[in-house]
Amino acid sequence: MAISENKIYPRTGDAQTVYLKNVIANDRIKIGDYTMYNDFVHDPREFEKNNVLYHYPINGELLQIGKFCSIAYPFPIFFEEWGLDVKEITSAWDNKDDIVIGNDAWIGFEAVVLSGWGVWL
Repeated sequence: MAISENKIYPRTGDAQTVYLKNVIANDRIKIGDYTMYNDFVHDPREFEKNNVLYHYPINGELLQIGKFCSIAYPFPIFFEEWGLDVKEITSAWDNKDDIVIGNDAWIGFEAVVLSGWGVWL
């Protein structure tokens, strides 16, 4: 099941979180289904303008983010989308893994690295 291309906000009454795929206009940026982005400072629909700062057209490269990624917000908060009872959202958390950053890694400005959440770009 894929989300509708018209659905921008995954949660009722939450204008700070978007399905990222549905707000990207640049055809050199590919986002997988169910990847969400949260921004409590800026309009999250402006992800490209505020976050994709060094993706110059002359280089011709592709920015690709896979399915089910959570950018700036943990997935378990989306109890409504997952059909969970709000009292049970912590049961979806998995913070048991080590944090390991491999060789030759670049972690961008103001990034947050959390246990148990892998993001592969």
